[in-house]
Amino acid sequence: MKITKINLYTVPPRWLFLEMETDAGITGWGEPVIEGRAATVKAAVEEFIPLLIGADPRNIEDLWQAMYRGYFYRGGPVIMSAIAGIDQALWDIKGKSLGVPVYELLGGKCRDRLRVYSWIGGDRPEDVRNGALKLYESGCTAVKLNGTEEMHYIDSFEKIQAVCDRIASIRDALGFKMDIGVDFHGRVHKTMAKILARELDQFRLMFIEEPVLPENNEALREITKHTATPIATGERMFSRWDFKQLFIDGYADIIQPDLSHAGGISEVKKIASMAEAFDIAVAPHCPLGPIALAACVQLDACTPNAVIQEQSLGIHYNKGADLLDYLEDREVFEFQNGFINIPEGPGLGITVNKEKVIEAAKTGHNWKNPLWRNFDGTVAEW
Repeated sequence: MKITKINLYTVPPRWLFLEMETDAGITGWGEPVIEGRAATVKAAVEEFIPLLIGADPRNIEDLWQAMYRGYFYRGGPVIMSAIAGIDQALWDIKGKSLGVPVYELLGGKCRDRLRVYSWIGGDRPEDVRNGALKLYESGCTAVKLNGTEEMHYIDSFEKIQAVCDRIASIRDALGFKMDIGVDFHGRVHKTMAKILARELDQFRLMFIEEPVLPENNEALREITKHTATPIATGERMFSRWDFKQLFIDGYADIIQPDLSHAGGISEVKKIASMAEAFDIAVAPHCPLGPIALAACVQLDACTPNAVIQEQSLGIHYNKGADLLDYLEDREVFEFQNGFINIPEGPGLGITVNKEKVIEAAKTGHNWKNPLWRNFDGTVAEW
């Protein structure tokens, strides 16, 4: 079997899909994208195409090593996201060629069902409360929401209280029937992160996410002194080498590698195994499209320390298209009582609606995150 062609589709709301064709008539799909940098990652994938055309797609490890080690400069978000989408498509082809789900090729499933969480939007406590109630009624038992707006190195306690008020609105409405994750989004600097983490302890959260940016992971040592809440991080870390020091330092409880950013299924499976050796849980990051989620589910199915999976159905970013819009089998990710079933279809376990993808690619997108500024005009983290 040989790779004959690679097609790339930029589709709303902010995604990039990859289709890999072979001379055996088997097609694989991947999702190589950085939110806000789709065109950049597309160019990076195109640079790999001469290496891939004519290669046997079943030699996944060799192709991964060639893409990673075959160039003098390596790693980082752009290159690793390009590799990630290619890797997903390779696994999809291999699973389809053998008629089995990808997880069967990675040791077989170790769970019968997978817990998922949903996003909740809104800034006012009443909006957050109503959103949580609506999700609970739909069968959701865990949510995540952004904790705070822009926050300076030293900022007001008013912003801290606003976060607490939003979380309190969920607890008041649902008690502990709903687990809650709070995403700091890397917006908070160490000094304010310590205060915010301490104040949020009262709500017994599922985790706090990215309390500081990964380039400041050494600050986690100080933050963990101020909270008993599990610390989650890793969505902006891109290889096992990026995670190595985090594991050694021991200040993270949950890692969140993104299978469309951190080298794909191949690399995240290795990262997850490393985490298991350090008694750290895995909860893959995935506010992306259906192909990325399908890759995550395949990994989660065969990873014992995977605890919960992010999914983007109804997320505030999905304007113009949503998670299921590009699938023929829309029921594959339906959840009940907070869980989804492990798919049994071959490859990634989904069927992409190619006609829908081609039509959506005519519109494309140029999604960018907003540029935020602090109260004094300095650029803030988004």
